[in-house]
Amino acid sequence: MKNTSILISGASVGGPALAFWLDRYGYNVTVVEKAPALRLGGQAVDFKGEVHLTVLERMGILEDVRRLQTGGTDQEIVDAEGRTLAVMPGEFTGGELEIPRGELSRLLYERTLAAGCEYVFGDSITSLTETPDGVHVTFERGAPRTFDLVVGADGIHSNVRRLAFGPESDYVRFLGYYYALADVRQDFGKAAMMYNEPGRLVSTGGPAAGAFFAFSSPQLDYDRYDIEEMKRIVIDAYAGMGWRTPAIIEAVRETDDLYLDSISQVRIDRYAKGRMVLLGDSAYGNTLGGFGTGLAMVAAYVLAGELAAADGDHRVAFRRYEEEFRDYAKIAKNGNAGGFLAPRTRGRIRMRNWIFKAGFLFKLMMKMTDKFATDITLKDYSSLVRR
Repeated sequence: MKNTSILISGASVGGPALAFWLDRYGYNVTVVEKAPALRLGGQAVDFKGEVHLTVLERMGILEDVRRLQTGGTDQEIVDAEGRTLAVMPGEFTGGELEIPRGELSRLLYERTLAAGCEYVFGDSITSLTETPDGVHVTFERGAPRTFDLVVGADGIHSNVRRLAFGPESDYVRFLGYYYALADVRQDFGKAAMMYNEPGRLVSTGGPAAGAFFAFSSPQLDYDRYDIEEMKRIVIDAYAGMGWRTPAIIEAVRETDDLYLDSISQVRIDRYAKGRMVLLGDSAYGNTLGGFGTGLAMVAAYVLAGELAAADGDHRVAFRRYEEEFRDYAKIAKNGNAGGFLAPRTRGRIRMRNWIFKAGFLFKLMMKMTDKFATDITLKDYSSLVRR
């Protein structure tokens, strides 16, 4: 078998899922993650349809995911006085199976660590130099190493994509919105509620037990690792907003756990360049589009399976991966969750709310998303498993 040593950048979901399958096929896997430890926070993620559930079942983790699921939670859309205007059903936000992102990440990490995969936390790739026999990799902290192949499973702001393909501005399209997640100490109640004013959304309650924000904005220049700067951006964006927003913003001032990022879309013509390949949001991300985790899990299954089927020949495997997956990944190609969550006019807010009040429109929307989630035929790579 060729190309037995593989470096994966990113230890969220796609990276460990790929590590799981590569280990099963006999590859030696190292996962490098910039964060100092496994990131256990973040919003809930969901799976929907036969394809997603089949991948979980073939991994042997379907019952674990069922055990850890939160269950989709209905979310009330309220006015400034707290009166219910519409209800966003849990099946829309939570799919068939909803699980906290951190719990899924932990599950995959523990399975792959026990299998012998190597994890390096608190480090990041600084250069990638392809040679005829491999990829020479330098790191911020660790000693240089050479791997046969390198996979970028490091999100929409992918470091591997930047080093291998070019600057982020060439591949990431800003969609005019930002979102933020804050772990707030104040209890805003068990009921999940969301409130809109033109171009702004704030929500609290439900199993996430935090605050979520989505707001329209010009593109911002800020340090994504500076929590105080990110807090100031959110505080300024929500100045003067009604409902319980002032109390939520006060809670944001006190938190030491806040994440802010743009709502953006990745557009790239190819997933691979030589011995380097992209997986998940780094290749076909569309922030908050509702398919990111499912896409990453299915992509990990396909990419690892094609490598095994090609006996490690990366040129054949990467081409087949693109051929098998590109049409399926189109579900993330269009759409802007920002415009749906935080419409820029009161009229558009009313139209969005009407979708949830008009049962036939909601059913039509759910039917379309279900179709997208199952629009791939999974190959059976089970005969290639080595351990």
